[in-house]
Amino acid sequence: MTKTNQRFFEARPESVSRARSFTAEALADWGLPDRAEEIRLCVSELATNALVHGTAPGHGFLVKLDADEEVVRLEVHDSRRQHPEARQAAGMDTSGRGLVLVNTLADGWGVEDRSPFGKIVWSCFKAAGGTTA
Repeated sequence: MTKTNQRFFEARPESVSRARSFTAEALADWGLPDRAEEIRLCVSELATNALVHGTAPGHGFLVKLDADEEVVRLEVHDSRRQHPEARQAAGMDTSGRGLVLVNTLADGWGVEDRSPFGKIVWSCFKAAGGTTA
């Protein structure tokens, strides 16, 4: 059986920590502690990207979690179509490492256009014993 939980966040800096808390609570409620820290880190990075690059003025972002016996799927929906790209940040850069981190921690990630506007940046995490991403 698939479990789903989602929450909308305003485009405010404190929303990133609220998205982390929401994610941790949902995973705990579902009894899925195995990859919770990795998923929390990824929601932090994706929510930050949505806040800084993906939300049009007056819009926020949505965090959606789906879980079954094999996979947890994290989605962050925002209001701009511009797709993010993983890039290698220079040694002294203070940003630019988020998607590299997501790529390292998640078992898969990608970007989909959302209708009528915006995009979904998703990442998947195999559950303990899971076989698919």
